[in-house]
Formats: sequence, structure tokens, C-alpha cells
Amino acid sequence: MTSQITSNIIRVASVPSDQIYIRHLESCHGQPRPQILRLPDPVPARGPRSGQSPWWPPVMLSAPWVRDHRDSFDLMHVHFGFDALDPQQLRETMAELRRWGKPLVYTVHDLINPHQPDSAAHLALLDVLITGADELITLTDGAAAAIAAQWGRQAHVLPHPHVLDFAVMERIRQSREKQRAQDPQRLRRVGVHLKGLRANISPAILEPLARIVAEIPNVVLQVNIHRQVLDPDSSEYREELARLLTGGQLEGKWELVSHEYFSHNELCEYFASLDVNVLPYQFGTHSGWLEAALDAGTAVVVPLCGQYAGQHPSLAAYRWNADQVEEESLRAAVRRQVGLAFIPGMGAAERQEQREALAEAHQRIYSTLLGRRKTLPQTGSSAAGAR
Repeated sequence: MTSQITSNIIRVASVPSDQIYIRHLESCHGQPRPQILRLPDPVPARGPRSGQSPWWPPVMLSAPWVRDHRDSFDLMHVHFGFDALDPQQLRETMAELRRWGKPLVYTVHDLINPHQPDSAAHLALLDVLITGADELITLTDGAAAAIAAQWGRQAHVLPHPHVLDFAVMERIRQSREKQRAQDPQRLRRVGVHLKGLRANISPAILEPLARIVAEIPNVVLQVNIHRQVLDPDSSEYREELARLLTGGQLEGKWELVSHEYFSHNELCEYFASLDVNVLPYQFGTHSGWLEAALDAGTAVVVPLCGQYAGQHPSLAAYRWNADQVEEESLRAAVRRQVGLAFIPGMGAAERQEQREALAEAHQRIYSTLLGRRKTLPQTGSSAAGAR
């Protein structure tokens, strides 16, 4: 494959490529022109591969890969995975991109890494990426303002695309409409998912949430967690938390459900079973989880930290005071969402329109960058010889 750019195709080294957010940046109704071709994720040759993200650690984010594959892509777009590198490795990769005249787009999903209790390592990487990228994208106005304040860079604000498939989304939302019409006094379900108890998830929300739910008639609290956290034979076992969760279930404070990682279909059905989902996050920035919940018409309660509250106007927010939940703010948020008179989120048709707009916006950003590059002197023998 040559490095010649035509009017029909832009080849993107996407980091990663096979991830639901990135897949849903593609047009549903035929590709825009020029067509966007995202290269498939190379199989990691070494390092601890992730079962949930088989592309990790990302091979493309290395200076040798850029050098060896410079004729196979036109620009690089980084989303996730750069935490596999240290700042110097990232600088070397970016220097190699510049050497061969390959623009870099970075979508700022996380200003704070939800998996890391100490934000210093992530911020050091952001200092390299945000200052060095040719164009920045982020998901909310609040995140764009934070980027401008800290790094003096302007970011395009493009919202998170849908997570659920359109047909599934429509089926679940129509079912909700029917339930509301037929049984306005139905039992409603508030859910909180502790997942694998990653760094930003706190079980400190459970007791106050249980008290709040107990005050509201016809409402039950469901607590989900990955099975490994409750399994004494697992390296992820948390004895104290296991006692808290099983004890709360025995006392009737909540229903406890432990399970393996959800498949995509299981995730859809989980959200379909809930009326309200509460995010137990003490820090972070944006959430694909809440987008999936909104696709299913599930009302969402979010923390006021990060930029979660800016992702959709239907969200209700509560506060953390250090390691403790501000209970009155949580009470107001839960009561608001339990009593919501409409199904939140966008329907399938609106989400489809949004996806088309996102595809066109990315195409414009890529085309503008590549058009700008054509007017600049190129470095590197391959870039010079191809243009």
C-alpha cells in the first residue's frame, strides 16, 4: 500500500480500532467522502494482554511501528491505551510521527484515569499528548474548558456516540413506554454496580443509598459486583467488602447479584431491568457506562466530580465530601430520577442522526489536517518521495 492520499480514502492508525466508541464513529449510511479507513489493531507481541481489551498494550504507539508502517497510514488518532507507555516513550512516538509528516489527533476521554488512585502518572502523559497533538477532541464543554485552562489548547467538543445497538435500544425503550402506561405503580429498581471495584469506585455509597431507597415506596435497591471480588479463592477477593455485601443482603438492605463480566447482550438486559442507575465514582471524567444506560432509557445518578454531569441534561448529580457521600444531595438526585416523568436519553433515530454527525465531524477534522500538511514542507524520505 502506498502513502499517496487520494480524495476517496483517509487511512487512520486508530489507537485502538476495535472498541465500541471508535466503531460507533463510523457512518451507518455509507461512508462519507473521503472514506475513513481505520487500520485493524495489531496483535500485541508481548506484555500482559487484557481479556477485556485484547488490543492492549497497543502496538501502534511505538516509534518503531510508526517508522515501519509509515506508508500504511495517513494520520494517527489516539483514544485509549497510552497508559502502557511512559512519557519518554510517548515523546519518541510523537517525534517519529512528526518525522514522517503524520498528524496526530487525540480524543481526551479521561483527564483523570479512573483506574489509577494517583493521577500524577496520567497527567504526565497528558502533558505530552495534549501539548503535542495537532488536533484535540473531547466529549463535553466542561472538559474542553479544563483543557483550555490547564494547557491553553482548544478542543473540538463531540459527544459520546450510542453504545447499544439501535434495534435493541428501540426494543427496550418501547417496553418501558408500555410498562409506564400499563402499571404506573409498578415496583421500580435502583441499581448500583461495583464492577471489579476499580480505583474510582467506592462502596461507601451503599449504606446511605440503602437508607434513601428504603424511604421511597415501591422501590428496591440492587447491588451488582463481579464474582471474583466475593470469591475467597480469587486473587481479587475482598473479605471486608464481601462481609458488608452479604450482610446487607441478609438484613434486607439490598439484593446482591454477583456475576462474571457482562457480555454486551447481558449489559443491555441489565440496564433494561433498572429504572435508575447510580454511579459510585469518586473521581473520573466521562463515562461510556452512563451512555449505555441512557440508550436503554435508564435514568442515571452521577457524581459531581469530573465531567459526568455534562454528558446529558437528564442526569442528576450528588456530591462526595472526601470519602463520604453527601447524603442530602444523593437523596435529592435519587428521588428526582425515580420520579422522572419521561424516559431519559435519546431514541434510536436521534442517536443515529448523532452518529452521522460524528462521522462527518471526524472526516472534516482529518481532511483539514491532511490538507494543511500538503502546504507544509515534509521531512523524511518516504514523505518527500510520495508527494
